[in-house]
Amino acid sequence: MKTKYLLPVVCAAAALFAAGCSTPVNSVENAQKDGRRMMVSDQRVISDTGLNHRVGVVGVNTAMTAGGLLRVQVELLNETRSLHRFSYKFEWFDVNGMQVENILSASSTDQIEGRESKMITSIAPNPGCKDFRLKLISAD
Repeated sequence: MKTKYLLPVVCAAAALFAAGCSTPVNSVENAQKDGRRMMVSDQRVISDTGLNHRVGVVGVNTAMTAGGLLRVQVELLNETRSLHRFSYKFEWFDVNGMQVENILSASSTDQIEGRESKMITSIAPNPGCKDFRLKLISAD
């Protein structure tokens, strides 16, 4: 008699668990922000066709460090429900638009979960760097 009720209860619990696993990640942040982001509309982010319509750029924030170096923070958003792996590379340019090569110019690899928002950050290698470009390449 007890086993008659056990199967429906187990099935209902499994359905609730499966439904809970497919929901997007929740995040919490302070509603009264003391630090305000200085987001700029930007065309300095290049993405390959493997990431287009999957991982998008929400915004670009720039600031100067205490040492006079340009600091860049780019917010990405995975617009799908799937995990995506990607490589990224910041390229730096001087006041004349000439590319500044350095040992820190190597690509980095990262990943972003489905519906996740993620920040990637870089700091210019020297005070002569006045501009940047970010390249995003799919690693899937």
